[in-house]
Amino acid sequence: MAKTLDIVPVNDWGFFTLPRPMVIAGPCSAETRDQVLTTARGLRRFGINVFRAGIWKPRTHPGSFEGVGTEGLKWLREVKEETGMKVCTEVASEKHVYECIKYGIDMVWLGARTTANPFLVQEIAEALKDTDIPVLVKNPVNPDLDLWIGALERLNRCGIRKLGVIHRGFSTTENILYRNAPGWQIAIELRTRYPQLPFFADPSHMGGDRKYLMEISQKAMDLGLEGLMVESHCDPSCALSDAKQQLVPEDLEQLLLDIQVRDADTDDRVYKEGIDQLRAQIDIIDDNLLYTFGSRMNVSRKMGEYKRDHNIAILQTSRWDSIMAKMLSKGAGYGLSETFLTTVFNAIHEESVRIQNDIIENKS
Repeated sequence: MAKTLDIVPVNDWGFFTLPRPMVIAGPCSAETRDQVLTTARGLRRFGINVFRAGIWKPRTHPGSFEGVGTEGLKWLREVKEETGMKVCTEVASEKHVYECIKYGIDMVWLGARTTANPFLVQEIAEALKDTDIPVLVKNPVNPDLDLWIGALERLNRCGIRKLGVIHRGFSTTENILYRNAPGWQIAIELRTRYPQLPFFADPSHMGGDRKYLMEISQKAMDLGLEGLMVESHCDPSCALSDAKQQLVPEDLEQLLLDIQVRDADTDDRVYKEGIDQLRAQIDIIDDNLLYTFGSRMNVSRKMGEYKRDHNIAILQTSRWDSIMAKMLSKGAGYGLSETFLTTVFNAIHEESVRIQNDIIENKS
């Protein structure tokens, strides 16, 4: 059972206005004063009121552009004063937090590498204690839900109540379409446990290329997420970091016009009657699944006893490979994906092996 987070509703932050989605936009990196102000003016023109820019950039190799540092905070302060936009940046240390407070930064976020380090998260949480600065937490580099939740808990325990999350996908060694594996199932699980958390998607880092931004943004809206953090640069061709994934403000405006935002709910009577009937069907099917799973594991117990009494090893690899091949073939006929079937039947197999192993280990 998920621990409760004590958070302030995002509508009370004073940052975002209707209609959805809530949008945070700006360049990957603050590079020059002119670049920052020009981009901010272009975004403000069509209603963006939360501006982002990286000041300190965590890079894999030394010698790469690692951000302009504190000087860039002065430019963000100018954006705030000239346009009235809220401004935010990424922090990765106690020092970053103190510099942001000094220059009046309105909101900060923790990057994927920082979220993965509990020591840094704790350091940042303590530095933010007694402030009213909202904090957004990106998912950790690897798909570790507990690590993501742990970062939120550390911040919340230090009194930070204006909390939200950003889903930017996960690093992978596989050859995939996007820069980072979406791993939407992790986001869905977090959303299910903490429905009150403001939830942003970062299509820029997930896609790694501007040509994927529309489809990823639409997916986020289809799942009911509240917002988007999108990288926008006045001239991406000159960007010092992540040039390929940034949009000019005009293209971001068009993307926001094109995506379809889904409602969280409706009072429409016909919809409610229809969805209630479908949910009732789901409930019955789920009850039947539980009965079937229970029956399946009862047979597994008998198999464990039979193998124990005849001194037979639990694992029969060739048998399981045959079962999986058959299930994948039959499942395709029901319109079930290979990924889904593999996940479900592997979980069933693991539980069956666990039950049989317990029976053999308990042999008197």
